[in-house]
Amino acid sequence: MRIGVDFGGHTLTAARVSRKDGCLPAIEESAEALTPQGRTAGDVLDVIAGLVSRLAAGHEIECAGLAVPGPLDAGRRSSPRMSNFPKEWDGLDIPDTLSRVLADMGHSFPVKIENDANCYALGEGAAGAASGLADFVVFTMGTGIGCGIVNGGKLITGSHGLAAEGGHIVVEGSAPCGCGGIGHAETLSAADGTAKRALADGLPGDFRELWAMRGTLAADRVLDITIDGMARAVATICHLLDPEAVIIGGGMSKAPGIVDAIKEASMKYLGLPYREVLDLRVSALGNEAALYGAACI
Repeated sequence: MRIGVDFGGHTLTAARVSRKDGCLPAIEESAEALTPQGRTAGDVLDVIAGLVSRLAAGHEIECAGLAVPGPLDAGRRSSPRMSNFPKEWDGLDIPDTLSRVLADMGHSFPVKIENDANCYALGEGAAGAASGLADFVVFTMGTGIGCGIVNGGKLITGSHGLAAEGGHIVVEGSAPCGCGGIGHAETLSAADGTAKRALADGLPGDFRELWAMRGTLAADRVLDITIDGMARAVATICHLLDPEAVIIGGGMSKAPGIVDAIKEASMKYLGLPYREVLDLRVSALGNEAALYGAACI
């Protein structure tokens, strides 16, 4: 058995995951807590350790995996910069620090970390929409756009640990992205970028409300840009990697019909051979995907 932890800015969630031979992984028990308000490393890791300890009690745990909301170094020990978290996290050896806290609680199993979007992809591959596939891409559409790429059954992380940032594919224009670049898919198609355009037009900033207005001229003027940005990103990733499937996850993926809309819009950007083989799917695991993936690293 393993424990997976999804480390979010507002909520910390952990799950004990069984991995029996011949069966898909399954969540046996989960627990969650609010992320401490200051988001300091000490406070957050103490809460995570408490959740892990509770789930580990009375069970033989192989290891614990942590889905981290930020880019990681090549050695998968630390993050050079986690947006929305204090700078004390920058360069912190997270596995070592959390292991020491767990040791004080009487636990000695190893701790591993991976980027949260990569964990989402691993989760979908282990027990979700990409189960049985060896080559696939996952986009998570939410506040930003995350991405995880599995090729030949292995997660692509790159020479510096920074690979698979599909949300930062350059798609159009010169709008600044939070990463420091311009014209990225995230700027156009994530919830924050969509809300910014909607509010400027006097429309609701909440994506669910805005999507419910789809079909009206005002809402479509905003949403068509969102869909088009993702369609360009999907087409680009297909041209580069020729995956078996592309999975759309994250909170925005729950909007009825959004995956079909992205698929339809992507056709004009895809070369003819790619149009015939595009397999665009919606996430099967939703918010649990990163938990499954974290337990698999």
